[in-house]
Amino acid sequence: MTYRSIYKNKVVLVTGGAGAIGSNLCRALASAEAAKVIILDDLSASYSWNIPNLPNVLFVKGSITEDMDLKRVFHEKPDFIFHLAAFFANQNSVDYPEKDLLVSQLGTIKMLEYASMQKNIERFIYAGSGCAIYGAAAPLPLKEEFMSMHLTTPYQISKMSGELYCNFYWHHYGLPIVKTRFFNSYGPGEVPGQYRNVIPNFIYWAMKGQPLPITGDGKMTRDFTYVEDIVDALMRAGWAPKAIGAEINIASSREIEIVEMAEKINHQTGNGAGLVYLDRRKWDTKSRLLASIEKAREILEYNPSSNFDDGLRKTIKWFENNWENICRDAEFPPGMSSAVKSYVLMQKTNHDEASYSEL
Repeated sequence: MTYRSIYKNKVVLVTGGAGAIGSNLCRALASAEAAKVIILDDLSASYSWNIPNLPNVLFVKGSITEDMDLKRVFHEKPDFIFHLAAFFANQNSVDYPEKDLLVSQLGTIKMLEYASMQKNIERFIYAGSGCAIYGAAAPLPLKEEFMSMHLTTPYQISKMSGELYCNFYWHHYGLPIVKTRFFNSYGPGEVPGQYRNVIPNFIYWAMKGQPLPITGDGKMTRDFTYVEDIVDALMRAGWAPKAIGAEINIASSREIEIVEMAEKINHQTGNGAGLVYLDRRKWDTKSRLLASIEKAREILEYNPSSNFDDGLRKTIKWFENNWENICRDAEFPPGMSSAVKSYVLMQKTNHDEASYSEL
């Protein structure tokens, strides 16, 4: 039996299934012939046009914090649960810490409670964050046994809290838990916005012919992981017997400097506007990120195969194919966070000055 075949004729619940990782996961589960893939998503950080339109995919608009919505999806008696829904992401949680607590912590407890009351659950896979819970002082490459109490955003605190609650429901109720830790996901499916990851925002600005904003000196590194590799690892997490109870890094195990990534995006999109340097964000204390994936290789037989340049090309192609929807839904509102406000205001000032000079 292969890891994909275990989902054949099964009912799978994916919270946050309309998001970038979730939508790609749901497509993969549907192609693995799951009897039904149920998406529970309130569309607060995702869009209906990105939901897979497939006969074995059922979309339920609702929240992980609402009992009526949870009763609706658990009535379908899911065999597997992928819990991806959260209050996304670091800067958003800094701006709205109480909402982060409600969605990411209480919502996760509710999901675990409902799952523990259902006896047929074969696996509950929790989407944690390796970028969040290791803190700034962890030795590289980051290994699963290291955890830090010195966290700098509510998002990071909630992701760690989710793992701790998973431990409780595994030990106390025997719920078969797997705790995955994602690193810097990128790929088709993520619409740019003030709280989004750096790659979709950079592609968006580059395709608009704008300079890309580098916070700090740009020498910080990140472990960018293509979404197809993350989906592959998630599906393996539902299959591997030794994964139950474990925490597992899901990464590429490859460092890329932010400035290098930005230059690659400018090159691939033909953007000649270059780069612009801004002050580093206060909560962004990690100069380098590099994950060890030894545990994922051993337990999940995980082997990330995506080339970074190829992943960027596929992502840019997705942007081109969905440009009208992306331009309509990209969210950089007037009341945006300080993390992007100065850059957007700078672009507006430059545009106004250019318009004036043309008079």
